[in-house]
Amino acid sequence: MTATVTRPAPPRRPRAKRRHVSRQTREMWLLMLPALVPVLLFSVGPLLYGIGLAFTDARNTRVHETSFVGLENFTDLLADGDFWASFRIGAIWAVSVTALQFLAALGLAVLLNQNLRFRGVARVLAVVPWAMPPVVIGLMWKLVYHPDAGILNDLLGTDVNWLADFSLALPAIIVVGVWTGMPQTTVVLLAGLQNVPKELYEAGEMDGAGRWRRFWNITLPQLRPVIVAITSLDFVWNINQFGLVYVLTQGGPGGQTRLPMLFAYEEAFRYRFAGYASMLGLAMAIVVLAVLGLYLWRQMRENR
Repeated sequence: MTATVTRPAPPRRPRAKRRHVSRQTREMWLLMLPALVPVLLFSVGPLLYGIGLAFTDARNTRVHETSFVGLENFTDLLADGDFWASFRIGAIWAVSVTALQFLAALGLAVLLNQNLRFRGVARVLAVVPWAMPPVVIGLMWKLVYHPDAGILNDLLGTDVNWLADFSLALPAIIVVGVWTGMPQTTVVLLAGLQNVPKELYEAGEMDGAGRWRRFWNITLPQLRPVIVAITSLDFVWNINQFGLVYVLTQGGPGGQTRLPMLFAYEEAFRYRFAGYASMLGLAMAIVVLAVLGLYLWRQMRENR
């Protein structure tokens, strides 16, 4: 006669655990709703609506009936010489401002990282432009560039109309763009410099490396992730710049400073071609994502 042994049934804890996890999930979404709803309403919603408009012939008029046109706006965009002119100006602006403000911010960050007298005051003054609205900055620099009462002409002893000259308007607003965006780049690079281990500098100094060699072989490699992140953000910010340049020149003289976003603004609100302007914005977003993707891919490949 054989005895049978029955194993006890396993405890039913997973069901309670799943119930607990689902409760946590509901509470998480409930807490996120106050922040998520405004994002969906004012960011995601208009974005999807703008993408939809890009494939229509929508106009900012009451009597026009909107209809679907497919890729007609895109083909018109490719054949538009004004768009390509604004794209060229925008590329020059974005690359120049991003590169120059990075170089200036890197030098300023290295300087502010030293044990200088009144270093705290200097750091506060360095971020003052960051706290100013673009409209205020534009008005201030318009006074600086003023042909009759401008500070710059008084210092140089000239009477140049900087913002109305065909050859000087774009370099003039590039200077303003560099001055405006340099503080945030400086703060990020300064934070990166403070996280570089001091032991690396001590080891390099013991090996006989000078300041420039330590900067090139220690500082820059340690800052590479920070540099990739901040230059990518700066490029996106600069290529989408609108308010500052609009206050300074409104795209003039003769379209010499008409960035792509200014061109889209004119198409949407001056000529009332909402669908065409939406396609322009969508095309610029695709171009920016492609350029950033290529840039980040190359940086990741070099890091490997």
